[in-house]
Amino acid sequence: MWTGGVRVIVLDEENRILMVKHEHPERTVWMVPGGGIEEGESSAQAAVREVLEETGLQVEIGGLIWHVEEVSERGQRFVNFFRATVTGGQMKLGHDPELGDSEQVLADIRFMSREEVAALENLYPEFLRHELWQHLEQGSIDYDAFRMRDQ
Repeated sequence: MWTGGVRVIVLDEENRILMVKHEHPERTVWMVPGGGIEEGESSAQAAVREVLEETGLQVEIGGLIWHVEEVSERGQRFVNFFRATVTGGQMKLGHDPELGDSEQVLADIRFMSREEVAALENLYPEFLRHELWQHLEQGSIDYDAFRMRDQ
């Protein structure tokens, strides 16, 4: 059984990427906003919801950048990486509604430059360190591979 997730690439006018800091007992990691796809929602809908929950920002999905699959002892998983544009809201550190107050892991949010992302010690996924910026330089981030099948 496949388990689905989303991550969202949100750039500001200076081409800085929106990053969220997660503090877990075993490690701290920076990543783009995202999370699990809930029952009854598409991955694009999940992407909009997750950005709002974690950052307070409303976004419009612009397209699919990567579809990453994992088949391992952990199970079968996929994560869709979307690009998005801010359409409203106020940036503020959000929370994970699936976790109690004492279990929250979100610790910080901010827009980061290419250099700041490259200097992060713990980054997930690692390909955000260089590959994203190569796509931006080539203009290939604007291609939208995402399609929904009509019912």
